[in-house]
Amino acid sequence: MQTKSHTDYVIFTDSCSDLSQEQIDKMGISVIPLSVELEGKSYFNYPDERDISFHAFYEKLREKVVAKTSMVGIGQFMEAFEPILREGKDVLYIGFSSALSGTYNSAHLAAKELQNTYPERKVLTIDSKCASMGLGLLVYYAYLGKQDGKTVTQLTAYIESIKIKITHLFTVDDLGTLMRGGRLSATSHMLGTLLKVKPILHVSNEGKLVPIHKIRGRKHSLAKMVELTQEYIDSSFEQVIFISHGDCIDEAKLIGEELKKVIKVKDIVYGYVGPVIGAHSGPGTIAIFFQGFKR
Repeated sequence: MQTKSHTDYVIFTDSCSDLSQEQIDKMGISVIPLSVELEGKSYFNYPDERDISFHAFYEKLREKVVAKTSMVGIGQFMEAFEPILREGKDVLYIGFSSALSGTYNSAHLAAKELQNTYPERKVLTIDSKCASMGLGLLVYYAYLGKQDGKTVTQLTAYIESIKIKITHLFTVDDLGTLMRGGRLSATSHMLGTLLKVKPILHVSNEGKLVPIHKIRGRKHSLAKMVELTQEYIDSSFEQVIFISHGDCIDEAKLIGEELKKVIKVKDIVYGYVGPVIGAHSGPGTIAIFFQGFKR
């Protein structure tokens, strides 16, 4: 008779993790897509870009098209989780910050309902308080934990213990996108554009977007992010750093090269800021993610 492995569970996340299809396949995780609407048409934010290519999405934003985003509903989570539970496996969902989307709440409600239907299974959810590849990095640590043989309960406790150490640093190039997406007042946009201000933001312990510096000029804002990474990173071990970008891979790689000069890194992984987060952050966004002592 076959015995159930203590690592017989599936890790789920959503497309706001901004992981590439290659990363997803390698880690063996499942990703549930949010959606974005452009010019009256809705597209799922699939990591393999089957509905819309990320470059094409950013070209629309450059044309000043306003993108609207939609969260994942309870039903979508039920449909994704239930087949796994029927197979006799457990589920762990690590989701986009609840301070930025109702998606996590949908997952939590779906999990509670399914837990009642499958009382012998575990249906666990984690509010990451993370966004973009910050969430992706947390999922990467979950994958490593599962590889090390952690049970779903042990892994949940581990991820809960490190999630507040996932540091997000990012800058936006186009303040207009933040304004059109309702994240910035028209006055702030006008003043910021006149002064060529490039804000540096982070994600707080509560999972909210918070500006921490206002820097004049793109070059200076990118240099400041490298400086802040040096200041915040936990240098007691060589880290894998994730860098995401709003359709500006060359600049992202320049940042990566600068980081390698000043920090010992295990690896740097690059990826797109996908359409759902990109709808608010815009083209030219650069973000750096790593494990710090705090956020």
